Amino acid sequence: MVLMKMDADLLHSPAVGFAEEEADMNDWELPLAFMKKRHSEKIEGSKALAQSWRMKDRMKTVSVALVLCLNVGVDPPDVVKTSPCARLECWIDPLSMSPQKALETIGANLQKQYENWQPRARYKQSLDPTVDEVKKLCTSLRRNAKEERVLFHYNGHGVPRPTVNGEIWVFNKNYTQYIPLSIYDLQTWMGSPSIFVYDCSNAGIIVKSFKQFALQREQELEVAAINPSHPLAQMPLPPSMKNCIQLAACEASELLPMNPDLPADLFTSCLTTPIKIALRWFCMQKSAKLVPGVTLDLIEKIPGRLNDRRTPLGELNWIFTAITDTIAWNVLPRDLFQKLFRQDLLVASLFRNFLLAERIMRSYNCTPVSSPRLPPTYMHAMWQAWDLAVDICLSQLPTIIEEGTAFRQSPFFAEQLTAFQVWLTMGVENRNPPEQLPIVLQVLLSQVHRLRALDLLGRFLDLGPWAVSLALSVGIFPYVLKLLQSSARELRPLLVFIWAKILAVDSSCQADLVKDNGHKYFLSVLADSYMPAEHRTMAVFILAVIVNSYSTGQEACLQGNLIANCLEQLSDPHPLLRQWVAICLGRIWQNFDPARWCGVRDSAHEKLYILLSDPIPEVRCAAVFALGTFVGNSAERTDHSTTIDHNVAMMLAQLINDGSPVVRKELVVALSHLVVQYESNFCTVALQFIEEEKNYTVPSPANTSEPGNLTPVRDSPAIPRLRSVNSYTNIRAVTTARNLNKSLQNLNLSEEGGPVAFSPGNLSTSSSASSTLGSPDNDEYILSFETIDKMRRVSSYSSLNSLIGVSFNSVYTQIWRVLLHLAADPFPEVSDLAMKVLNCIAYKAMMNARPQRILDSGSLTQSAPASPTSKGTHIHQAGGSPPMPSTSSSSLTNEVPKPPARDQPSTRPPYTPTLGGQAPHSHQFPRTRKMFDKGPEQAAEDGDEPCGHRNYISAALQTGLCDWSAKYFAQPVTKIPEEHDLQSQVRMERQWRFLRNARVKRQSRSITQRGVSRLDDQIFINRNPGVPSVVKFHPFNTCIAVADKDSICFWDWEKGERLDYFYNGNPRYTRITAMEYLNGHDCSLLLTATDDGALRVWKNFADQKNPEMVTAWQGLSDMLPTTRGAGMVVDWEQETGLLMTSGDVRVIRIWDTDREMKVQDIPTGADSCVTSLSCDSQRSLIVAGLGDGSVRVFDRRMGPNECRIMTYREHGAWVVKAHLQKETDGHIISVSVNGDVRFFEPRMSDSVNVLQTVKGLTALDIHPQANLFACGSMNQFIAVYNANGDVISNIKYYDGFMGQRIGAISCLAFHPHWPHLAVGSNDYYMSIYSAEKRLR
Repeated sequence: MVLMKMDADLLHSPAVGFAEEEADMNDWELPLAFMKKRHSEKIEGSKALAQSWRMKDRMKTVSVALVLCLNVGVDPPDVVKTSPCARLECWIDPLSMSPQKALETIGANLQKQYENWQPRARYKQSLDPTVDEVKKLCTSLRRNAKEERVLFHYNGHGVPRPTVNGEIWVFNKNYTQYIPLSIYDLQTWMGSPSIFVYDCSNAGIIVKSFKQFALQREQELEVAAINPSHPLAQMPLPPSMKNCIQLAACEASELLPMNPDLPADLFTSCLTTPIKIALRWFCMQKSAKLVPGVTLDLIEKIPGRLNDRRTPLGELNWIFTAITDTIAWNVLPRDLFQKLFRQDLLVASLFRNFLLAERIMRSYNCTPVSSPRLPPTYMHAMWQAWDLAVDICLSQLPTIIEEGTAFRQSPFFAEQLTAFQVWLTMGVENRNPPEQLPIVLQVLLSQVHRLRALDLLGRFLDLGPWAVSLALSVGIFPYVLKLLQSSARELRPLLVFIWAKILAVDSSCQADLVKDNGHKYFLSVLADSYMPAEHRTMAVFILAVIVNSYSTGQEACLQGNLIANCLEQLSDPHPLLRQWVAICLGRIWQNFDPARWCGVRDSAHEKLYILLSDPIPEVRCAAVFALGTFVGNSAERTDHSTTIDHNVAMMLAQLINDGSPVVRKELVVALSHLVVQYESNFCTVALQFIEEEKNYTVPSPANTSEPGNLTPVRDSPAIPRLRSVNSYTNIRAVTTARNLNKSLQNLNLSEEGGPVAFSPGNLSTSSSASSTLGSPDNDEYILSFETIDKMRRVSSYSSLNSLIGVSFNSVYTQIWRVLLHLAADPFPEVSDLAMKVLNCIAYKAMMNARPQRILDSGSLTQSAPASPTSKGTHIHQAGGSPPMPSTSSSSLTNEVPKPPARDQPSTRPPYTPTLGGQAPHSHQFPRTRKMFDKGPEQAAEDGDEPCGHRNYISAALQTGLCDWSAKYFAQPVTKIPEEHDLQSQVRMERQWRFLRNARVKRQSRSITQRGVSRLDDQIFINRNPGVPSVVKFHPFNTCIAVADKDSICFWDWEKGERLDYFYNGNPRYTRITAMEYLNGHDCSLLLTATDDGALRVWKNFADQKNPEMVTAWQGLSDMLPTTRGAGMVVDWEQETGLLMTSGDVRVIRIWDTDREMKVQDIPTGADSCVTSLSCDSQRSLIVAGLGDGSVRVFDRRMGPNECRIMTYREHGAWVVKAHLQKETDGHIISVSVNGDVRFFEPRMSDSVNVLQTVKGLTALDIHPQANLFACGSMNQFIAVYNANGDVISNIKYYDGFMGQRIGAISCLAFHPHWPHLAVGSNDYYMSIYSAEKRLR
């Protein structure tokens, strides 16, 4: 993490001293370990948002019925007209020509007006019709339209008003009578989907009647559906009118306006000639007088065409579209907006124009009505923008027409983009969406503003998935798809960014891209070396989505040379690009053989090997993923491809001890592909290992005298042997690590009950042998954790070649060993995955090897496929009862599990071996049975596919790596991270911690500088749940961690209370031998090291949350746990993020926690173990104390052969502690078991000072600041010395009632700053001593 330096004045009040200020700056600069996203998040993709933007049912209006009842020259009896009165119909004065000609001209004009909006529809006019003519017209249009939409336009200006009974009027043949036409009949003829436009007085009545009739139809349909014998059911079913839209000119009680300045069909004019009527209406307002020289005649001469955006008329039309679209988008509910404004071009145009009709007609006390009803929009603020645009346009008209001056484009779009930009830059996090979004869409059509619009659109999409969903719902998709045909280079970065955002949220767009050849655009961006790396990264991410599980996309991209393109960029310096190039390769050849062969020809696998040692763990992951899908291809195998698979497998096997669990999880999945591919070979290997494991006893490292330990003992195969149930896996079976903490806290750790060592086995001895579960899915396993662990150790202890013979060193054996090793991984998710793969194959192998014979009723165990008894060990308790013979492993359980009931549909994977249940029919299994079929009795019902087990392995085995990586593109990329935002909560908390740190350093320094003359004031004592083996003070808060064999307890030493106690997860035969606080200055993590070489890192301890494992890895691979060794020793360097590890091995291994990989192995050059490590980053020195008494100094900047620069051999015995002082001329202080303390100057070959303390040391620590050291001995006392070797305190008894004697000292540690000494002893007590009260 890059921690930004902050100005000192931001940090400190003037009162704070200089030293504190300096210390704080150091804190800001220190790197943080294990705080990346991969440590803090679950590795899985984001929950997919349900995308509703795609029009599932795009529609067209294909037929239009224009019904005009004008009866020119005869006014209907029920409307008294004013004089003068509105006369124009379709901008024609009917009285200016003969009635018949007027009628025909008006009809033709109306058709032309509609054709502007939908030129391809079939238009049929029905002028002054009869009922039959209307019926014939409607039924024929519906017949031709099939499922598409039909429009019915009704002009009733020459007939009476609609009736309350739901009728409109037409004529009889001779035009002597008005004939009513029921809306119910009209519905029947028109069917659905339809749209109705009513331009007549009281039109709202029709809308009401229509709804009542529609409801009546729904009820009739329901009756007919429920009761088939009902008379209604015998009749032809009426069409449902749910999909019908209506637009009416006015409410039920209103008359149409009669103002002579307006057309008579004002509503129709608004719907079909909106610009013309809008301009006329603008001129009729009082405000128009402010625009000099504009008259109604002038408006008629406005130049240009509606569809040419460069002309005044075209630009006004474009602005009008943008404004009405925007009003609708901002006012309507999303689904209604989609239905009315995006589904059907004609409907969208009519509704946009309907918003204008509402504005104009309301000014004449007329309220247009629609169904579905819209919220009122006539007062929306965007109308003022429209008035301004009209004003600007019209004010130019006189000079354009008279003098021919050029037309100045409107500033409307530029201003709206500015408003959008203001919203983006100034707005708060949670706010309403920007009003201008639909306008941005319109602007994409214009070359002038396109670049700016795309830039702002990209910034908007970067706000997160919600913004992408909004933009898609506005209708951005077809526009950005079309823009991919543009060759403009300057658009490339913007389009790539926008598409990456869209695909990160909705990957279903892959199909649209391939269909429109959009993938070629991104292939050319990826191949363009002048493109910045981040844009190529987005391009390759887009391509990775296009080829993801989509064969058409894979084919298209293979043709487009994607593989060669990607391979060229594998070594790019930009890590995210390397990561996505690898993921993209992995996806293009996933289950797509042509791409795999193309990869083989280009040596893709060999080029990917480089990434397996990449410094960035995510890149290594991606490379493992790519190689995994490379070998996991299901096509037929040739010798050539088998050789390649073997090579890849052996390359992957080298990652077995990678420092990142994410990489190892991906490794298990990659190897599982190989296992599926070469299943029979792996079955053979599995059987060999199972046989071998049965006949071989592992020398147990466990100390037999420890209470609660179960030691495996060699026994004759005749007696069925029981596995011990005291195992790590059982714990995981009973409780996950998280619940475990709670159960540990509830354990009754009785004070007087004597030393009952807490062992994880106590939690789970009730667990039955059949459920040694290693996985969250509760699949009962054949190979238990112990069996696998034993196999792993067998394969490392015995010379297997002699035992097993020919094929043992084959690739398959090596990979099986790798999987065994991964099944014992310290990170549970890795071991769970590996357990799944091993058990899959073990079950398959045992099924195939099962002899075809009838069961011997005496023992179920011989043929029960799931029986672990043949691999278990005879239980022999130290000082316990004699072994108990048993006929079946089920004796551990209270009942034999039943086979699943036949009629229950199984929701689990098809195979669930249980102990006794599967046995009765297991002997009937054919030899070639697939692994996860049920037994013969169930196979028929379930109809499992023969490849069930394959699917099971691959379906269950996947890490969310690719989807998790894709989340990066869905989240804001350009936003300042929270920790860099000076006002953020995270930043404030960090600042508070750094000020606390400075205070602790300052106050403790003032005490230690005065000198500490005594250190025996007991400030804390408590009984620990287990015998303390390692103690570690937190450097800045009042927390102390106390480890026993396999759990960690946290105490608050100031309040004297226990904060937390949890299980570390190490196997039974191992113990915790070292602990370190990482990031102690900030967000602390706790690192624990166990004597099998495993390292685990925990977070959320001691703070009311459940502790979580952040990461875990095998720090030292070839450590053999022994009770007498040094275990594992570590030293942590916060400044560099390096972790030094050593112990019962011959090297010092250095891990870089930032890269999560081993960076150096320094050979110690000795035959004994390393007992203590101390390093100094300033001088690059490492000091190691060894079991042979030597103290060795290494310079890690030098090569492995010359890095040992000094060896001191003055101690005669085991070095308990070697400490390198951190100052520039700091000395080395080392102490051996014999109590001799020696001071060395690194440049001199002999010690500069020697002090003698007590003999028989068991523990020792040196205070880094106060020049004190404390010794604990077997003789049950602690002596504290100062730098001159004077004893300043001797502690033999606990303070308090009865003054109990201190137990044998098991561990002790000084606080890094305060003069506090923590002491743990074998009697479970943990106490802390400090300097006198007056000093503190």
